[in-house]
Amino acid sequence: MKPDGRRGPLIVAGVLLGLGLGGMAHGILFHEILQSHHTMSAWLPPETLQDLRLNQFIDGLFLGLMWIFLLLGLVLLYGAGRGTQRWWSASGLLGAGLLGWGLFEVLDGLVCHYWLGLNLLMGAPGEAAEPGVREAALLACALLLMLSGALLLRRALGQGRAAARLR
Repeated sequence: MKPDGRRGPLIVAGVLLGLGLGGMAHGILFHEILQSHHTMSAWLPPETLQDLRLNQFIDGLFLGLMWIFLLLGLVLLYGAGRGTQRWWSASGLLGAGLLGWGLFEVLDGLVCHYWLGLNLLMGAPGEAAEPGVREAALLACALLLMLSGALLLRRALGQGRAAARLR
């Protein structure tokens, strides 16, 4: 049976998995391990134990949202892999995942760090809390993730078209 070339389910699953995994990695690394910021730390500085606990609770809600993205991505991935008429590409899935991870970091950086000022990556004690080099570096890394993902996905889509022409 010939594949019908439906690429959407795998790509959407990959983007959702990338959003979820990227958000989980961001939350675990920056919020929990490095403790460089919390989800609401610029609006509610964790200067008292009570404020720190509230920040950690909000971080937990954030990580719960990332779990929802992961679960939705897994459901869609399962659906994308069922049957013999689906387009399947490991590099396409990886590309879509990198695209999703980069998308998360861009949205987090622009919306949360720059526009709303919910949280900022903290530096040395006493350092001014405003978007700076660290946020710009994180955005640059996010754009590299998105570019890498888009290139991988483009290559996978091109290989899929070439294989379809051979059939």
